[in-house]
Amino acid sequence: MGRLEELRINAYLSEVARGYSNNAFVAQHLFPEITSEKEKIDIFEFNKEAFNLYDTERAIRANSNVISPQGFKKHTTTLAEHDLSYPIDYREEQEAEKVKLQLHATNVVTEGLKLKLEKQCADLAQDANKYPTGNKILLSGTSCFTDENSDPQGVIDDAKDAVSSKIAQDPNTMIIGQAAWKTLKKHPQLKGLISDNLNKLVTINLLKEIFEIENIFIGKSIFADKDGNFVRIWQDNIVLAYVPNLGNSRTEYDPSYGYTVRKKDALQIDEYQKEGNKVKYIRATDIYTPFLVGAEAGYLISKVNGETKKEDDSEQGGTDGTV
Repeated sequence: MGRLEELRINAYLSEVARGYSNNAFVAQHLFPEITSEKEKIDIFEFNKEAFNLYDTERAIRANSNVISPQGFKKHTTTLAEHDLSYPIDYREEQEAEKVKLQLHATNVVTEGLKLKLEKQCADLAQDANKYPTGNKILLSGTSCFTDENSDPQGVIDDAKDAVSSKIAQDPNTMIIGQAAWKTLKKHPQLKGLISDNLNKLVTINLLKEIFEIENIFIGKSIFADKDGNFVRIWQDNIVLAYVPNLGNSRTEYDPSYGYTVRKKDALQIDEYQKEGNKVKYIRATDIYTPFLVGAEAGYLISKVNGETKKEDDSEQGGTDGTV
């Protein structure tokens, strides 16, 4: 195969990688992507002043109303490079359709990078030390949702009030770990709010109505740790956050709970060979870093199931991989 054809295939595989998606990944809803032309970037951390409602009325001949830009602090950092390679032996390539084998390799390495990002974001979102006092709660005893007399609706309402008291916005996004979701959907309080006696199954759509939160997602992804054990990336926790619905117009200047900053067009697929030229490698490279930039716009509910209920990590329904 000629060099030009190889370049065309690599360009095609890069487009495949950029379009790759996995419904088990939910981190992008808390840490939406913004792009940067450079690897060295300025990150803005937002506090409640960034969400202020300003006095805009002006009297005749009065001075204009001027914003005092104190709602964020800036620090400079450098985005991290991530890469992952998949080996293809020349004998495997001879036995298989070349493009199909390379597509498989592309999906494997792309999945690996995406899973790593999911884990990074989940670690940020589920770290209680990242949140200020008043924006987190650790459930225990009868307050855990495994107790039939607990009050999930009250806990969520308190969380929403805590966020709105800090940023004058209600949280519009919720991530529920799979173990927490298994408990919530069976909770007597929530089932009791369903008017249809024939259908006592709490669904995501019903939960949106009950909690009055626009975007609710279940974190199902799984990774294999260094000992080969399968572990849920999203634990028995619930994360609430305000993430503005800005789409492609989003920038680092927009106050939000979090962002993933990615270098523009950084996700690339290429191939290389090592000594001997009998094995070539399909490699995915990306340059990005997730940031929790507005902790006051979020709320962490930890240990929904307490210490009494252990999750069955062998259960199917997530995305397996090694991080």
